[in-house]
Amino acid sequence: MDPTRGTASFDFSGQVAVVTGGTGTLGRAIAGGFRRSAARVVILARNPAFVNETAAGLGSKDEVLGLVADVLDADQLGSALETILDRWGGLDVLVNAAGGNRADATVAPDRSFFDVSPDAIRHVVDLNLMGTLLPIQVFGRAIADAGTGAIVNVSSMAATRPLSRVLGYGAAKAAVDNATRWLADHTARSIGPGVRVNAVAPGFVLSSQNRDLLVNGGGQLTDRGRRIVDATPMGRLGDPDDLVGPVLWLASEASRFVTGAVVPVDGGFSAASVL
Repeated sequence: MDPTRGTASFDFSGQVAVVTGGTGTLGRAIAGGFRRSAARVVILARNPAFVNETAAGLGSKDEVLGLVADVLDADQLGSALETILDRWGGLDVLVNAAGGNRADATVAPDRSFFDVSPDAIRHVVDLNLMGTLLPIQVFGRAIADAGTGAIVNVSSMAATRPLSRVLGYGAAKAAVDNATRWLADHTARSIGPGVRVNAVAPGFVLSSQNRDLLVNGGGQLTDRGRRIVDATPMGRLGDPDDLVGPVLWLASEASRFVTGAVVPVDGGFSAASVL
């Protein structure tokens, strides 16, 4: 047996990692983790100002590329891929961090499920599901052509543990889980074991999207935030940096025999017993 095999390494020197939703709270943290591990990083998002700001904060233009594209627009994604290939000749890792919810797609004290706008639900499902599948179709093709690489999707614990108010978001993330497993089997059998597809499922990670729901202006937990922390064995909300290690692991050779996994990153929330 080769004693060097199986050695964990989070050194991504010479590799190119694309992070969709790279200007969001989670995407920025993940992109930063890849840069600290020596990867060349592509920040992809819709807002030019945020893209430029995030890319500039991560390093030089030789190592970081900011591209404006909508994850729901295949043509824009295709143009982004051409730019990446022209710059660096290929890509090795795709992280699908684009996604999110919207207020009018949730149930509220003054809005029952029967009152929620179908268009709002449709938008949330498209953003989270199609916003994952389309980048895989476009960027994943380059990974497939190379025969090696990793795709890591960002799901949510709402996919497996239905949470009050967020039907559309939870249903979309459940579809992401299913698609992750399907694609893991498909790529391994049709392309080869060098291409792996996995996901991380964050629990309640404090971000710009949920901050007002979980903490008040003084940084103290709201009633909902307190109930969540009380139901979390590790006794706190997640930090965006808590996702970095699991994503780097799934993208690295340290997890070379792992595909089709959805890894909870939730402080034990999904494992907690209800007495």
